[in-house]
Amino acid sequence: MTVRQTLTRRDRHVTTELLALVRDFDDAELRGDTDRLKDLLTDDFMSIGDRGFLLDKRRWLDTHGDFTYLSLDTSELDVRRYDRAAIVRGVRHGRASWRGEEMTLTVRLSQTWIELPEGWRLAGIQFSSLDPS
Repeated sequence: MTVRQTLTRRDRHVTTELLALVRDFDDAELRGDTDRLKDLLTDDFMSIGDRGFLLDKRRWLDTHGDFTYLSLDTSELDVRRYDRAAIVRGVRHGRASWRGEEMTLTVRLSQTWIELPEGWRLAGIQFSSLDPS
């Protein structure tokens, strides 16, 4: 995992914290832990799928009944901090099952994290399909 930018000491701490949350998020996705995912998301969370469809928090969590990751790896992470917000971009490689049908996924993702009184929460995620080669 590499982070591309020059950081102040405080920014390094926040970047480390955010990268730990990204790993926690990925782990919860891999395990299908919707309780943990619910805690990590803002109430007004929005997902934009690779074909442009929108899912709010409830609908996004509900997809985990039909969709499960079999393997998941997020790499090429880049964290950009803006006051109480951060954008984390990366590439996700995974194998998944959708209603029993296995698939291979390679996507570029962008996550928008915001700092709330209770800590950093994921407000949005967007996926763009990449050529799996």
